[in-house]
Amino acid sequence: MAYIPVDSGSLEGILAIPKGANGIVVFAHGSGSSSHSPRNQQVAQALERVGLATLLFDLLTPKEAELDQFTGEYRFNIPLLAQRLLAASDWLRENQEIRHLKIGYFGASTGAAAALVVASQRPELVGAVVSRGGRPDLALEVLSKVGAPTLLIVGGLDSTVLALNHKALRALGPKGHLEIVEGATHLFEEPGALDQVAELAGRWFLHHLVLAEAGG
Repeated sequence: MAYIPVDSGSLEGILAIPKGANGIVVFAHGSGSSSHSPRNQQVAQALERVGLATLLFDLLTPKEAELDQFTGEYRFNIPLLAQRLLAASDWLRENQEIRHLKIGYFGASTGAAAALVVASQRPELVGAVVSRGGRPDLALEVLSKVGAPTLLIVGGLDSTVLALNHKALRALGPKGHLEIVEGATHLFEEPGALDQVAELAGRWFLHHLVLAEAGG
């Protein structure tokens, strides 16, 4: 278990570094979720198998998470979530073993908005972004400033979120790309749907974090 220091305490996380890691993906979970999300863990394991290190962590302290269960006051606080994601990224940069690796963000739901906010603020830090059923529209005002190649993955049956992602795609411009997983709903619970997400994300990160870095 990793502990990431923040002003109000520490954030719990799980850092996995496969042998010969060639990039690192930081997960930003969605509203009401945590680092123990089985969906994000499944995707993280798939990314680790192709040589990417991963960090799954809680964007809220235990006290904040407990309070949020009753009030919901933190889960849509995009500036706070972005601040926590940036704190985790800076913490990774202090790790001698992986500080040289390019960082990618995998965001779900509101976590995708937080990832894009950080990408707009720290373009030198973020090499690529993937959004799974995300709400990039919650960061609409900064999307034109995002320089990182951004992949939006949405279920074909998730009609409301799909419409919001089309809107965000227009704001992202040529650096944005949309992939629709046909027959999938918001949580990609259908057989094989999450495997498609993991495959799409893995290819995106390998291309933009590893091949681009190598000039390939």
